[in-house]
Amino acid sequence: MDKLIELDKKHFIHPTSSIQQQQEKGAKLIVDKGEGIYLTDKYGKTFIDAMSSLWNVNVGHGREELAEAAAEQMKKLAFSSAFSTFTHEPAIKLAEKIASLAPNGLNAVFFTSGGSESNDTAIKLVRHYWRIQNKSERNKIIALKRGYHGVAAASTSATGIPEFWNMAGNMMADFRHANTPYENGTDKAIASLRQVIEEEGPETIAAFIAEPVQGAGGVLIPPSNFFKEVRNVCNEYGILLIADEVITGFGRTGKMFGVENWGITPDLITFAKGVSSGYVPLGGVIVSDHIHEVLKEKSEGTLFHGYTYSGHPTAAAVALKNIEIIEREELVENSRKMGEELLKGFIKIKEEFNIIGDVRAIGLLGAIELVEDPKTNKRFSPDLQIAAKVIEALHERGVICRAVTYEGTDIICFAPPLIMNQSQVDSLIVRVRSAIEEVKEGVAMV
Repeated sequence: MDKLIELDKKHFIHPTSSIQQQQEKGAKLIVDKGEGIYLTDKYGKTFIDAMSSLWNVNVGHGREELAEAAAEQMKKLAFSSAFSTFTHEPAIKLAEKIASLAPNGLNAVFFTSGGSESNDTAIKLVRHYWRIQNKSERNKIIALKRGYHGVAAASTSATGIPEFWNMAGNMMADFRHANTPYENGTDKAIASLRQVIEEEGPETIAAFIAEPVQGAGGVLIPPSNFFKEVRNVCNEYGILLIADEVITGFGRTGKMFGVENWGITPDLITFAKGVSSGYVPLGGVIVSDHIHEVLKEKSEGTLFHGYTYSGHPTAAAVALKNIEIIEREELVENSRKMGEELLKGFIKIKEEFNIIGDVRAIGLLGAIELVEDPKTNKRFSPDLQIAAKVIEALHERGVICRAVTYEGTDIICFAPPLIMNQSQVDSLIVRVRSAIEEVKEGVAMV
């Protein structure tokens, strides 16, 4: 085992990880296998994968059907390019299937390899949409503070978490950020959006992009009327609305797509993660019929955008089987029901301990905020590293989840596989309660 850790240090630069921590302490976890909602490490310890790895293993680990779908397609046609209007049956059928699941009026799909590429693609498509209508001045993108849209060039710029901008220098030009409704409420958030639009000039805005629920920002669930107001503002100013469904798509929130919770129809939807449950890299953009008609009429010559693996046949075959499982096992509805049970558990923990602020969940996507004083929402000193301590205590109890410490917050995020059942929810809640109790006792001793 030590040899693996040393090889990891020497050869593997980890994504979104501390390089120094890796070199000093070695890999935190060497995962060996997965089954259902569980992961097992090389030492034989089993963990509840309460994050679905990266919000994405919706149908759970170890699905032989998906391996069989991949093998069958690989034997027939492992890969073929979709450039120059080449095509194949898996991509055609997957595009048709996704269109059938999307809100009415969104029927055309551009495929990518993941979420960052999907959001970059959406941004390029909306800019192209305006350019071919002789409105190239409409090139600015508005997003939300605390939003996360990926780590490619444009998607990093749309992301509203400054640490991602600072990693390699300034972000791209022509991206602006409005206030999130979670902290400010709908009226103030919409006023902030309007202010940004007016300051920049409505005629310069190409699109507004937002997650139905802000995931990496701390599982921030918007007020019920926020997206209806956003849709109205976008309509008023002629701005396109992009829904980033990379996390929320394919059942995560108890609906097939997150926007269905708010009763609005965006102009574009970006997706990834749950479309293949992480078994193969895959993402895409669903565009409205209106946008597609404009592209068909006015986009002349070659569309100079595409990835080698856009419409990858093996990935498409796996995604089709993955969606079949989601529908056959009614995992969207299970996500809704188990999400309600998860929230009940969070509320009971909140009632027991006086270091918990807001608790929330929508489908199997939830969070617990730790605060020094729930009455005033006063935050703990960052020096105490409360969220990190809870994460470590959970790790010791066989639970993998994620902390968000944006601007001094201490948020524990959860996104378990959509196959989770009642007894597994109960087991998770017991472990979460125990971990928080341990950390609370430690804080009291400080």
